[in-house]
Amino acid sequence: MFYFDYINGKKILKSDLIEEKAKFFFTTRETIIKSKEPEFETLVEENKNLICQFLNIKNENLISPKQTHTSHIEITELDKKEYPDTDGLILTNNTQAVFLNFADCTPVILYDKIQNIGAVLHAGWRGTAGNIASKGVKRLQFEFNSKPEHIIALIGPAISLCCYNVGNEVFEKLKSTVSDFKGLYEYRNGEVFIDLKNINARQLSEAGVETIDICPYCTCCDNDMFFSYRKENATTNRHSAVLKLK
Repeated sequence: MFYFDYINGKKILKSDLIEEKAKFFFTTRETIIKSKEPEFETLVEENKNLICQFLNIKNENLISPKQTHTSHIEITELDKKEYPDTDGLILTNNTQAVFLNFADCTPVILYDKIQNIGAVLHAGWRGTAGNIASKGVKRLQFEFNSKPEHIIALIGPAISLCCYNVGNEVFEKLKSTVSDFKGLYEYRNGEVFIDLKNINARQLSEAGVETIDICPYCTCCDNDMFFSYRKENATTNRHSAVLKLK
């Protein structure tokens, strides 16, 4: 179940499914660590320092890739800081922390409770169409001997079925990613609306993941807490999904 917590009085969003072995959370407007807006520059740096202190890591070990709406996933390395064209990072060490950034796209966090490794994935419609969630599960399986039934998945705040209308081409691409698309879309006033969060959940389920926590918050409806690219006219502000292994 998702709930709000605080870092020095600033709000973050967490799930109670993975608190014992790892620190996973989603930032909010109060804890923003990604923006290109000059007026947010000071706040972003303050929040990065705050989060690094909370995670007990050096600032240079807070790692984020260059996201380009791919389904490409990399494994972090201690001596590597740059990950171009990457929309998923797998973390296997407890020296670094990783974060990816979102403003309507779907954050997916995977955690293997037996191996104590995890991944953060950026699943916009393109990443979802590329099955980035199930690809993340398969990378954990084939490279680290993870078992899907041991993986816990968190699906974070994203634009929801209530607000996400798409064209027919996108609809058809997403429909082809799962064997059963029932309940993942609806027609309203001649438009088709899709449920990105639950499409990713179904991909994970079909990949063998049994434990999935789906965030109820819509970035468009709950724009007071999270950023929305659609509602805020292509804002560069982002909320983030953060992972640190204990």
